Parts: sequence; C-alpha cells; structure tokens
Amino acid sequence: MLASQRQDRIVAEVRAHGAVRVADLVEQLDVSEMTVRRDITELDRAGLVRRVHGGAVAVDGASRPTDEPGFEEKSTWATAEKATIATLAAATVEPGQAIALSAGTTTHLLAQRIAADPALRPLTVVTNSLPVAQTLHRAVPGAAPLDVILTGGTRTPSDALVGPVADAALATLRVDRLYLGVHGLDESGLMTPNLAEAATDRALLRCSAAVTVLADHTKWGVMGLARIAALEEVDVLVSDAALPEPARAVLADAGCDLLSPTPDDDPTRQHAEER
Repeated sequence: MLASQRQDRIVAEVRAHGAVRVADLVEQLDVSEMTVRRDITELDRAGLVRRVHGGAVAVDGASRPTDEPGFEEKSTWATAEKATIATLAAATVEPGQAIALSAGTTTHLLAQRIAADPALRPLTVVTNSLPVAQTLHRAVPGAAPLDVILTGGTRTPSDALVGPVADAALATLRVDRLYLGVHGLDESGLMTPNLAEAATDRALLRCSAAVTVLADHTKWGVMGLARIAALEEVDVLVSDAALPEPARAVLADAGCDLLSPTPDDDPTRQHAEER
C-alpha cells in the first residue's frame, strides 16, 4: 500500500470515528508503528487530523466550533476509553446520594452501570438527558429505589434537554455531585458548541455541591463556541491513561484532581500491547 493510500485510510477512520489509535492502525494497515506515526505526523502538518498521544483525532471540533454531532455518531467515538471512564466514575457513586448526570455519551455509559448495580441504591438521579433517563428507567430491579428526575426543555442534536424550562427546574434542586460530559476542554475551560446547552450545563453546576467531568483524551484541545466553566470550578476530571502530560499539568495547576488508570491498569492499553 502506498503512503498516500495509507493516509487516506487514516483520514477516513478519523472522520468516521472521531479518533483512532496507533495500535489499531498498525493492525488494519499491516505496517509498523513507526510508519503509522510518520503518516499521522504528515497528516497533522497538512491539517487533516490532529496528532495526540497514542493516535490521532479529528480537527473538525477545533475548526468548526459550532458543529454539534448527534448522539448516535458520538457513541462510536473513543468507545474503549469512554467505557473505562464510566467504570471509574461509577466507583465514585455512593448509595443514598442525589446526583446529576448531564447529557453525553460517556454519562450515558455511566447511567448503564448505575442501572445495572442495585448496590448503588437508594439513589436519586437528576438528568437533562433523554437516553440517560430511558436507561435508568429500565434499571434492574433492586431492593432500594432508583428515583429519576428528568428536566423538561428543548431537545438538542445530542439528545439533551436545554433552555429556560430546564434551567428553571434545576434552579429548584440541590444534588451532591454532578457528572458532566463536555464537547471539549483545554486550559481555558469546558466547552460545547451549543449556547443553550452551555447555559443549562451552568445551571447543573450551580445546583451541585461537587463537579466531576467525564472526558476522554481526544477531547483535550477541542474547541466549542460556548464556554461552560473554568477548570477551577471542576473538582475531579475522569479520563483515560492517554491524556497527555501537558493536560495533566494544566489540571494540577487549576486544582482539579485527575482520576485515570495508569498505563499498566488501562485495559485499552493492555489490549493494544497484546496486538
């Protein structure tokens, strides 16, 4: 396969899934890791992908900050990393709490783990996400209740309920912890392409005693039109082992704790090494 053909395949994979791992490309293209990294570097210089630790991500989020992918499309991006993050986040949920889950594909995976674990009950969950509410409604029956409070509002492409109705409902509530999904983040804070969703996310922050953000490494450096909050307003960021070291330093400076597996403990890394 010619270099141009390999690079076309890499771009196609990134556009289809939002991100791609070097280890996966080595297997798909049947070439060395060095060759894949060289191809990604050339594509990064050409502005076709953005090189990150362990792979490449789409540049679309940074170049078009108003784009808002749909829930189904985003569900196919960084699936292994999101699963790891959801498992880590579920371990921080305590029975008897009232928590909030924002809209997002990673928070939806967290909802699946909550729904499947009766040991996390009793639990009250406030959400502005239709998929999250539906998943929790189908929870495995347990001895203690799982109460779900769904805000009203206007539906976005990511299946979030936003706007004045959602904001007003949240203004009357108080929860122990918010689990927040974001479109992107960097040293300037948390971002989303949707102005109304940013306002509702801020309403979620205001009603929460503590804030945990769920974001895989591909979201670092991704821009959005609307800023939700500063990193200093976040108590914990749950991410995967591939989060780059510069991002970790920024989080530490902001006083934000990082919860992530070490490379040796990360199942996505172990799977890649086995390949």
